[in-house]
Amino acid sequence: MAEEQAVAAAAEGGEEEGPAERRRGLTVLHPQCLKYPPSVKYRRHFLSELIRRHESTSAEPLDELYEALGDVLNAEASSHCYKSYILPSGDAVAVRENVAIISQGTTGLVTWDAGLFLAEWALEHPLVFTNRRILELGSGTGLTGIAICKTCLPRAYTFSDHHRYVLEELSENIRLNGFSVQSEDDSLGWEKCRDHEAEVAEPWGPSVTVAELDWDLVTEEQLAGFQADVIVAADVVYDPDLTQSLVAVLRKLPACTKDGNPPEVYIASTCRNPDTYSHFQRALEHVGIRWEDVPGPRKNFFPYDQNAKITILKLLL
Repeated sequence: MAEEQAVAAAAEGGEEEGPAERRRGLTVLHPQCLKYPPSVKYRRHFLSELIRRHESTSAEPLDELYEALGDVLNAEASSHCYKSYILPSGDAVAVRENVAIISQGTTGLVTWDAGLFLAEWALEHPLVFTNRRILELGSGTGLTGIAICKTCLPRAYTFSDHHRYVLEELSENIRLNGFSVQSEDDSLGWEKCRDHEAEVAEPWGPSVTVAELDWDLVTEEQLAGFQADVIVAADVVYDPDLTQSLVAVLRKLPACTKDGNPPEVYIASTCRNPDTYSHFQRALEHVGIRWEDVPGPRKNFFPYDQNAKITILKLLL
């Protein structure tokens, strides 16, 4: 649904501009898309829709569009593609992800709606993150954290996940977005993270760390090592079995206080199954964690299903 909406919206925007702008604007011929190409399926849909709408007007045919469609019809589909997002600042975020929802035994190789929703909310509330240390649980492709790092000026940002392939793609996406990823010594002293830990230290941005984090094995001491002021997560409430592991991590956070203050925690979730979401809330109640609903973003910047029920909970530790 979100892909079809994005195709229609981009095609609609193209019709409102002149031929030169159409060639340069929000189309698959944009330099950003040429450098980081969307999926073959998306490009076929986009160009077919744009040509259909163009032909319905009295405008002169654009040979460039037909040539581009011919090229993409002959293109071989790949298991990977890129998705690009333009931030309100005008900066672009590009992420590489898998075209299949489930691949390599994980759903973490695609960007999910709640991650886009949380990124939108963060862009409207930058002071939550400015000059603070952020830990993200279940970072996936990294879209949310990359957007926060580019616009909200955190002091440090730790992306975390557990699946090996997800960590590899996550590190690659950080590189794609202008960060110079280098190997880092095991400064936190945990053997489990040594193989998948890297730090980005740019003079204009935050210190960025990518770490492997197993929710079933992480200790209070290890969580305290992040010195996080804020903890975020998106689309991590979808499996009752994983919920218990997530809540076990959240339960450890009050002991990871900094200056006597526990970190702020924001969890964004798409409520696909009411029973699963209720199970998460009951699990929080069982360990004494209260929460409050946070109003969602006022403006929509990213393409996702606007009819989906997406919530953000602020946990009260």
